[in-house]
Amino acid sequence: MAGETDLSVLLKSLKPSLNEGSYVFISVKDVQHISRSAILFEFKETEGVTIILEKEKADELNFEYEFVASWITLTVHSALDAVGLTAAVSTALTKYNISCNVVAAYYHDHIFVATKDTQKAMEVLGEFSKE
Repeated sequence: MAGETDLSVLLKSLKPSLNEGSYVFISVKDVQHISRSAILFEFKETEGVTIILEKEKADELNFEYEFVASWITLTVHSALDAVGLTAAVSTALTKYNISCNVVAAYYHDHIFVATKDTQKAMEVLGEFSKE
């Protein structure tokens, strides 16, 4: 099933869903000592492997982190080649001084915001479907 590419349809269909828990971004040299089931996201960078995992698991593994986030899934099935979704979402959140880290997966886009901004971010993202 192909994802949606029409920006107006995408925005009206965002249906943000807040996932339970708190999440952190960390960088490690290798992930072999971390259970794959604990890793939500993994991306290789020159400096190391960035992973996102639950804060609780990071604490258990004694990892250091700087940013604690809430994870919001945009439940609309967006196409990987859709244009403007990330820009529209980040621009809307910027108006309220909310930083967002976006991870685009095959079916959905996932937004990570500071836990202190969770409720406001959900309100802002929910406004798209009201327009």
